[in-house]
Amino acid sequence: MKKIVTVAGARPQFVKVAAVSRALQGTGIQEVLIHTGQHFDRNMSDLFFEEMEIRKPDYNLNIHSLSHGAMTGRMLEEIEKVLLVEKPDMVMVYGDTNSTLAGALAAAKLHIPVAHVEAGLRSFNMKMPEEINRILTDRISSLLFCPTQTAVDNLHREGFENYNCSIIKNGDVMQDAALFYGQRSAAKSDIVRRLGLEHKDFILCTIHRQENTDNPECLNAIFSALNQMQKEVQIVFPMHPRTRGILNEKNISTAFTPIDPVGYFDMIELLRHCRLVMTDSGGLQKEAFFFGKHCVTARDETEWTELVDHGFNILAGADYDKLRYGVEMMMQKESNFEIDLYGNGKASQVVANELLKRF
Repeated sequence: MKKIVTVAGARPQFVKVAAVSRALQGTGIQEVLIHTGQHFDRNMSDLFFEEMEIRKPDYNLNIHSLSHGAMTGRMLEEIEKVLLVEKPDMVMVYGDTNSTLAGALAAAKLHIPVAHVEAGLRSFNMKMPEEINRILTDRISSLLFCPTQTAVDNLHREGFENYNCSIIKNGDVMQDAALFYGQRSAAKSDIVRRLGLEHKDFILCTIHRQENTDNPECLNAIFSALNQMQKEVQIVFPMHPRTRGILNEKNISTAFTPIDPVGYFDMIELLRHCRLVMTDSGGLQKEAFFFGKHCVTARDETEWTELVDHGFNILAGADYDKLRYGVEMMMQKESNFEIDLYGNGKASQVVANELLKRF
């Protein structure tokens, strides 16, 4: 039996793992799951495994709350130990976190092939830690699963056809998860009722990117805009623990009451019922599209350029006036969300089929 070690550690990765692991069932491929511990808060980790019925990780490294270098180094060391014991035929990593890079590096140094799910994405902003992680991971991967044609084109522009790798456009596995769990969310979550949001317009918002939270000017601009918006429409803000800590440290107040991070079914229901999404998260930009909602992104660039090109998303940066204008414009906009941008729920099966070809 062939064996794959999957490395994940952050909330969006758990969603992707759930989709691909389901597609691997019955293939005869043994999957060993390493949870690095990068997201360790119950609402950011354990709750996802329980709700999405992901089996308990085979290894939990419990590595978190460190600097980028320290975290990646510790993960690299501990993942290597696991790989030496498990001796897998391939290591699979997802996205662009420190867990992604550490898993890919550990495998590559042991000459184990790497499969990168969500390869080829580029923001072209090298100040983003995620951009560094994704570029380095792509370069040492053998199987590059690209969610969009733009991602494929990025790799070709960088000369990847000259490397010993395979580039596969498979679609977005997060859409697979959204379609699968979206059929179950109404029975699993009552968050809309609990928050008294029935029949109310509200903006669903998340802010956590380092380039926003670690820049006082950006942070003040974003939350000044949100506080002004709260006077006109309710802001529902599941707040990342790190963002909450920084707001407290900087004495930045909110005119709305943030809520704790929510589970996946709660987030789906908030997406279903919101009027608009405002975020700096790459994953939430796509999830807004999956559930037919426009998005205002508090960044100057995005990896998901097709959402901007088709008018589903607008880039406003951390600019008070642009955020206010973007929200006002997108609240009034109507779009056809039926277009197929991400594979229509078949991306995970393409991953499983391609792995079987290699084995």
